Amino acid sequence: MTTMFAPTAVATFLACMAIAIVRIPSFHPFTTLGPANLVTTGRTALIAFVAALAVETPTSAIGVVVVVVASVAAGLDGWDGWLARRSGMSSSFGSRFDMEVDALLILILGLLVWRHDKAGSWVLLSGALRYAFVLAGLAIPWFTRDLPPSLRRKTVCVIQIVGLIVAVAPVIPRPFSDLAAGGTLLLLVWSFAVDVAWLWRARGLPRPIELAHRES
Repeated sequence: MTTMFAPTAVATFLACMAIAIVRIPSFHPFTTLGPANLVTTGRTALIAFVAALAVETPTSAIGVVVVVVASVAAGLDGWDGWLARRSGMSSSFGSRFDMEVDALLILILGLLVWRHDKAGSWVLLSGALRYAFVLAGLAIPWFTRDLPPSLRRKTVCVIQIVGLIVAVAPVIPRPFSDLAAGGTLLLLVWSFAVDVAWLWRARGLPRPIELAHRES
């Protein structure tokens, strides 16, 4: 590992935690963080580790580590929601925290797929879509309406993560890595298009009590 590995991992983790801490008082009505958010915090640490690998010179060994660590981080995603319900500590903060960690993982995996020459620069769009959506809300008021919960959105997020992990795996050569990354990217674009269409249709309607933050 280069001298940039540890500082990159630590800086990524601390930046994520700083943003989370700012949001806790307004969106987490509990006196403790709760088991679900602790799991998400652990996932954030793993993703920070993966982010630091993106600054390393691409090798097959690093590709294997990315696959293993990213798979663990993705696998833990199924536990935080269950723990939140089990502990009775579900909150809008936890939902948003989980969502943003998923978005960060997709962004970093897309960067790694490109850095390891497993797909063209177009794969960076996988991670950019979420942040483009957020930025669009700064200029387009009807983009800021909260979307209703969606199993389709959650499923596409998982498929996107799995597709990028497959693409970065050293045992998957091109053009198969292109197909894995490209196919899941098209699915993600479709999912975003569905949500944008919903927002467009709802743009002139009175805003109800907001249901959920965007999950992917």
